[in-house]
Amino acid sequence: MNATTLALVGATGGAGTTRTAVELAAMGARDGAEVAVVDAAFTTQGLSEYVTGRIDPDLTALLTDDPDAALSAAAYPIAGAGAAAERPGVGDSGDDGGNATDLPGRVDAVPARAPFERVARAKTAEAARKLERRIDEAAATYDAVVVDAAPVGSNEAVAAATTADRAVAVRPATAHGRDAAQRLRGRVADVGGGLDATLAVERAGSGDDEDDGSESGVVRVPATDPDVAAAPTAATGNGAYARAVATAYEAAFDASLGVEFPEPELVERFTP
Repeated sequence: MNATTLALVGATGGAGTTRTAVELAAMGARDGAEVAVVDAAFTTQGLSEYVTGRIDPDLTALLTDDPDAALSAAAYPIAGAGAAAERPGVGDSGDDGGNATDLPGRVDAVPARAPFERVARAKTAEAARKLERRIDEAAATYDAVVVDAAPVGSNEAVAAATTADRAVAVRPATAHGRDAAQRLRGRVADVGGGLDATLAVERAGSGDDEDDGSESGVVRVPATDPDVAAAPTAATGNGAYARAVATAYEAAFDASLGVEFPEPELVERFTP
């Protein structure tokens, strides 16, 4: 298997990179792919919030204490994105986030959830080289790999941005976010990489700093319920958010999806 690996790199903290990674992966699973989301944001460890049940081992353990363990040992189904019922203690019945959703494909998370001491060891240059190999291992197992990376300022973020086949910036859909993306582009270039696309994520009530959306080549993703339990919206949604995630997936992976969305009702078309 020769999967495409994608590094989603946050232009700023709180840009929505982790949520966007989960939603892109869910859209891939909706199209029938088996997708892994690999955590390369060890400080925030946000990806772990999308997994229910115990996380042991996590990715940092595979980079430090258990280097001989297979990547699958730290792979956990993302709640609400299918196959959750296959792992005891993961998922429940109902319709909200955290529940198993039948999808043609599947989404696994490879999260970081570790104490400070192990996180510190996982952030070394040696561990970053091991992370590169783990990303390659994921590519040999899954149809697509999304790496959730913080702004390029740590060994693991540099490893993600330079190892993945493609690197995409995730920024807030604000003027500040636009400026941050420009700075990120320079940092990625400094470590020998480049950005293939930019996703501008809207936030509800972002205020006067919101940009006008006129920047060329940027895919704009509308705001959605930020609650982790609401994710992944793109797994089953057919509204503007899910459609934007599909467009973002195609731009990020430079690929075409076979997901079809129903035509909006006549009333919806003319509703502002």
